Amino acid sequence: MRKRLAGVLFILLILTAMSSVAVAQDQTTLLWGMWGSPEEIAVHQQVADAYMKANPNVKVEIWSQPWGDYFTKMDTLFAAGDGSVIPDVFFMSPIQNYASKKLIQDLTPYIEKSKMELTDYWPGALESTSWDGKVYGLPRDSGVEVLYYNKDDFDKAGLKYPTDDWTWDDLKKAAEALTVKDTTGRVSRYGLAAEGSKFFDFVGGNGGHILDDMFKPTECQLSQPEAVAGIEFFSGLMNDGFAWRDANLGQAGGDQAVFLSDQASMFIQNASRIPALNAAGVNYDIAAIPKSPTTGNRQAGSTNGAAWVMSALTDKADAAWAFMQFLQSPDGGQAVYFSAGDAFPPTKTGANAPVFMDEKRGPVNKQAFLVDAESAPPNGNGWFAEWGELSSTVISPVLTSIWSGDAKPADVLPGMCDTANKYLADHGYKK
Repeated sequence: MRKRLAGVLFILLILTAMSSVAVAQDQTTLLWGMWGSPEEIAVHQQVADAYMKANPNVKVEIWSQPWGDYFTKMDTLFAAGDGSVIPDVFFMSPIQNYASKKLIQDLTPYIEKSKMELTDYWPGALESTSWDGKVYGLPRDSGVEVLYYNKDDFDKAGLKYPTDDWTWDDLKKAAEALTVKDTTGRVSRYGLAAEGSKFFDFVGGNGGHILDDMFKPTECQLSQPEAVAGIEFFSGLMNDGFAWRDANLGQAGGDQAVFLSDQASMFIQNASRIPALNAAGVNYDIAAIPKSPTTGNRQAGSTNGAAWVMSALTDKADAAWAFMQFLQSPDGGQAVYFSAGDAFPPTKTGANAPVFMDEKRGPVNKQAFLVDAESAPPNGNGWFAEWGELSSTVISPVLTSIWSGDAKPADVLPGMCDTANKYLADHGYKK
């Protein structure tokens, strides 16, 4: 009897082992790539865990890098051409350079086959993840920007909080009133902290443009009066000593750091700063980007955020697409991301959902995101393959000289546009 029982147990162990081997053999491993801080990666891990719990036959491994290293390392992996070490699904922004080089897959066939609904995305969201008329990326979030402000600083200065009716004039008056200097004249707190890249909030709000077409450009527009006036206002806040200069802000640790240390009372940014401010217990809220007093328009940078793309070298396309659909699902990846509050949903349904609009989690006035999302076009960035080079080698150096106070917009923007126009012509962008 004992021998028979032992034999049965032995057979069961063999069958269990064989079953485990079969499961292991059937399991698909997806490599998932993104940049981010340890806190951000922890949120991504929550998404991976949720997917693996619902899909035990899939193992999702995270490949993460700091922002400063991400693109260099990704380029190196693709140059080597070994698809097995390249993430199957990964973050990319902008996507046009990779799409034009056929490093990522056209998602249009997958979208059509799965009948994925696209009409709910904010205006400009899918345009920013498309190339040559086809969708190559699914927006994880929208980079819509708002005005953050310290309520305690406003109270001490006897100022009313920002409203949706604020204009540039209101912003300037508040920035001046909130700026604090010591007895030597040194600024200990600026009214505003805004990265130089936020200039388009003012250019676009004033009816100006960077290029005539951010998808198929033929001409630089930053020398036009509307654009010059927007840049003059933004740089004027720095020159008057009411706002951090761009380079100094970077050296001080960025907008979040100076806001948390009360070295700035306001800053302009997307939703990424919310978790840190909430964790620090700052008495803050947000408002819509102030309007141009000339046009009455407001601008919120751009609707583009980081997009999920699929490697052209993956041999697990079906599994990768299934995972990408989960990432976009209101009950899947979006539920995890937007409950953390560090990203603004790329869809109107997601933005209005309780998981994002939760009143128990600051800021209170999340409606400001909805206001700005309606006016945020895909024009704050270029959506063509050469945009990165044009921006970094022609446009940014001149703008940097303006932010530092070494150049006046009206003096240098026409020459910069001449150089930009030649660059566009040399690269086949002609009228």
